[in-house]
Amino acid sequence: MFQLDDNLLQQLGLGSLPPAEKNKMLAHIYETLELRVGMKLAEQMTDAQLDEFEKFIDNNDEAGALKWLETNFPNYKQVVADELEKLKIEIKQQAPSIIEATMKELDGQQPPQAAAA
Repeated sequence: MFQLDDNLLQQLGLGSLPPAEKNKMLAHIYETLELRVGMKLAEQMTDAQLDEFEKFIDNNDEAGALKWLETNFPNYKQVVADELEKLKIEIKQQAPSIIEATMKELDGQQPPQAAAA
């Protein structure tokens, strides 16, 4: 469906982040996307559906949750795609600020390799 990887960060203008920061950014993108998609789908669910779906989440049954979504919300992949596009636009607009803030933060820290030298 989509990949959260270095290519995505390049597209978003975040390709110059150090590797550790890239991993943090990808994790943040994933978590944000998951939250937004969850909220969007929850708005469309009845209370009974919400309870049913939450059982999969509470049991860390990702496969069961996906199967449930495919059955009950066949358009969920489109919701994911739409939310990802919105998120990409937001990140692209903020990319210069993200790079600047990250570099300032890293400049204030001494790298572990230098401390060992």
